[in-house]
Amino acid sequence: MTSLRDLPLSDPGVPDARSGFRLLLWLEVRQWRGQVLAAAWGTLHMAAVASFPAAVGLAVQAVVDRSGRHLALAGGLMLLLGVLTALGDTMLHRTAVTNWICAAARVQQLLAGKTVELGAVLTRRVAAGEVVAVSTGDVEKIGWFVEALARFTSALLATIGVAVALVVYQPALGVIVAASVPVLALAVLPLLPAATRRADLQREKAGKATELASDTVAGLRVLRGIGGEELFLDRYRRASQQVRAAAVHSARMWALISAVQVLLPGLLLVAVAWYGARLALDGRISVGELVTVYGSVAFLMMPLRNFEEIAMAWSFSRPSAKRAARVLALRREHIDPHAEPRDAASAADDGVAPAADERAPSAADGGAVPAADGGAVPAADGRADSVADAGAAFAAALPAPGGELYDPLTGLRAAPGLLTAVVCGDPDAAGRLADRLGGHSPSRVDADPSATLGGRPLDGLPLAAVRTAVLVQDKDPVLLSGTLAELLAVPSSGRVTPEAALAAAQCGDVLDSLAQSLIDPGSGAGPGDPMTARITERGRSLSGGQRQRLALARSLVADPEVLVLDEPTSAVDAHTEARIARALGTVRDGRTTVVLTSSPLVLDRADRVVFVDEGTAVATGSHHELLRADPRYRAVVTREADPEAGALATAVGAPRTTATMEGSA
Repeated sequence: MTSLRDLPLSDPGVPDARSGFRLLLWLEVRQWRGQVLAAAWGTLHMAAVASFPAAVGLAVQAVVDRSGRHLALAGGLMLLLGVLTALGDTMLHRTAVTNWICAAARVQQLLAGKTVELGAVLTRRVAAGEVVAVSTGDVEKIGWFVEALARFTSALLATIGVAVALVVYQPALGVIVAASVPVLALAVLPLLPAATRRADLQREKAGKATELASDTVAGLRVLRGIGGEELFLDRYRRASQQVRAAAVHSARMWALISAVQVLLPGLLLVAVAWYGARLALDGRISVGELVTVYGSVAFLMMPLRNFEEIAMAWSFSRPSAKRAARVLALRREHIDPHAEPRDAASAADDGVAPAADERAPSAADGGAVPAADGGAVPAADGRADSVADAGAAFAAALPAPGGELYDPLTGLRAAPGLLTAVVCGDPDAAGRLADRLGGHSPSRVDADPSATLGGRPLDGLPLAAVRTAVLVQDKDPVLLSGTLAELLAVPSSGRVTPEAALAAAQCGDVLDSLAQSLIDPGSGAGPGDPMTARITERGRSLSGGQRQRLALARSLVADPEVLVLDEPTSAVDAHTEARIARALGTVRDGRTTVVLTSSPLVLDRADRVVFVDEGTAVATGSHHELLRADPRYRAVVTREADPEAGALATAVGAPRTTATMEGSA
């Protein structure tokens, strides 16, 4: 049985994500020991409570018969049943809650692993609001069903046992109870579909409201700049009221179900009391037998409550498990998740030599890399040499891809060790291309071939090897909260220091701003160390250009073999962009760098420029060569509406304009 001390689980397992039902079934099977134990304790608890009416009946009959001995025996029996009830209830609660927490933690670990596997591609396949809903509320509902199933099992066994016992103990009344129990248990079934539909509608509206709130918070600075706070606040108010109305609509149906579960057993209790009293007056049953039957029927209201609970848990957990299964079913196409690491000799047989500085798995995989001085750079979570040694050993066993980066879908080729700039006519196509170059395919079309590195398909390599070799910086990179030093404490080769990376990314003004934020007005002290300054969640206290430059510095510190940058300077001014373009080639000297951009300042500094139009690489050369030779390239870069009309001006003036901008920088 899994205990809370085992969390987090060393191996959460491979889930059956073909459907929500199969995922729930897989969780039950994985935790079958805990489920059996909880059902056993629940059965003990129910049996003890169900036996109380018999003990009370014996006591009443002992009073009627004026038997002190029988009364003492009945009192001792009730004491024993009280101890068993307390023991069963306590242990049931412990085991059931443990099952709940372990199931929720297992699903959370699986979702976290899937997030690490897919990276930024995840939010392109699944809405951000749905990801938040799955990892928070849905996980709890899934755990609730796992926990409730064991208690339902014990309630079902207790209900069947009481019905059979009453038939044997007092057939005249027992037959009525046994015939009524199935009706009581199944009476709410016609109401469940409507309740499920209302609950699904509530969750759908709640997910939309969560996504709207997330988008509003993420774009708060922009909203304040354009005065759109009230507009979005009004939208959220309307969405929130829709969620409230849907919740009330759903609660009314569940209230009706609860009322039915109280009304019908109450009617049965009245009928049994009336008929039992008639039998007692006729002398066909004793007073003690009537009390026993009445108490047993009253007890049945308790397990019937568990029937209602399991129906509610199933109604809420089914769509939650379906959403979780949809996320867990996402895959990196063509990858073998159980691929064994191979040694350098095996890699050499495939024509791929290990890199000179074999780096370990990325921070997402919990690894670390050897530093240039033979030490270890700790992983992002702060673990030190032991983790670094394990990560370095693992990296040595993995193939280290090298050579040309090639995308067969577009025909793009990035030569090793050079700065290659890529201009795309469609900005959305640039994002998809960046994903493919990083080993992620946002498309599910099986015919789409994988990008290759050194002739090896990235989708066919172990994830750790791909993360080690290729780093993709998205168009909108995320800055995690923490100090600046923690932000830059990423797995790296040690070749590029944080100071050098910050300088190359032109973060001087950012450092000054962070240092000023550490000044205590009352102390009279000067600015503090900017490396100790805290960065708020997603870097919201910084401007868009400052966030972009810090993200670039973080990528430069990592110093991967291949760095793919998607519009890394779109939010900075021209002078800063020109300095970044000059420094990028220096700090990335000898490494493969691919920059997806349409900025002339960056393009002019590239070793090679590739123009991708309508999904195909149609032209290659230097920036100035393509400006003169390709009207389509010239239209994208200079943003001319009519490329033919501006051809002469661009051929003569564009290079001069670029040089002038760079000189002024």
